[in-house]
Amino acid sequence: MTVEKSEVNLRLDLFLLQRIPKAISRSFVQRAIKEGKVTVNDVIRKPNYRVKFGDVVKISIPSNAQSISIEPEPIQIGVIYEDEDIIVVNKPAGMIVHPIPSHNSGTLVNALLYHCKDLKGIGGELRPGIVHRLDKDTSGVMVVAKNDFAHHNLSNQFKDRKVFKMYLALVSGKVEHLEGDIQISIARHPVLRTKMAASEIGRIAVTHYKVIKYFEHATLLMAFPKTGRTHQIRVHMKCINHPILGDKLYGKGSGASRQMLHATKLGFYHPRTHEWIEFIAPLPEDFKETIRLISSGV
Repeated sequence: MTVEKSEVNLRLDLFLLQRIPKAISRSFVQRAIKEGKVTVNDVIRKPNYRVKFGDVVKISIPSNAQSISIEPEPIQIGVIYEDEDIIVVNKPAGMIVHPIPSHNSGTLVNALLYHCKDLKGIGGELRPGIVHRLDKDTSGVMVVAKNDFAHHNLSNQFKDRKVFKMYLALVSGKVEHLEGDIQISIARHPVLRTKMAASEIGRIAVTHYKVIKYFEHATLLMAFPKTGRTHQIRVHMKCINHPILGDKLYGKGSGASRQMLHATKLGFYHPRTHEWIEFIAPLPEDFKETIRLISSGV
């Protein structure tokens, strides 16, 4: 992991807690540093070492920490586009993108391995082809790489913020301004490791939004994340006191059966032709039904 400008001067242990997967615990980090399994520029450091811009931090994780068996499963997925390099899908709400220790079946990766017979191993055994993610209860368009060439190209486009992302969100209350930018840094919650939170020592996060329609107690808006932080739109809407309807983690979880967030459009340069292409995922029925219900005042 390479230290970014927004992470400069963080303690080594805090840096790792922000960066490593949430499946790895705080105690694991502390133990790894104590046992010399963490290095900075190939030098063992103490937990209170303050990271510098460009530092390369490495942590040694035992292979059994990620021993998950991933099998192809005949799960139907909504394919929007497919060629020899990429596949673009409409991920349904309720589906996890890739297996985790507590959930190693029924994921998008399981479905993709069945659909694309030669996908295994591209970009890693646990997340073959995956270059970005959507939360479990967020629906919408995703692109997946079908070979190492496409995986490398698309990963760099996401890293360099060349990808266009547009979401539709139903949020509670009436958002005051018709259009605006939310620029609030985000870090993993210091206590609840499954949550993210606004933090002065977090990584910079920017979301632009435009209001589409007002309802009596809700607002339909478009959200354009300029950065790709975990739970970014959900955290940002909570920060301006308009949590997404149905979001149990950052709101009250009321107003909808799940969080009303849908990745509706994705644009990027095709890894082989370099042509700019955009894809749209139609709004799912549960999202439409929620709009109908709040429109009628239910």
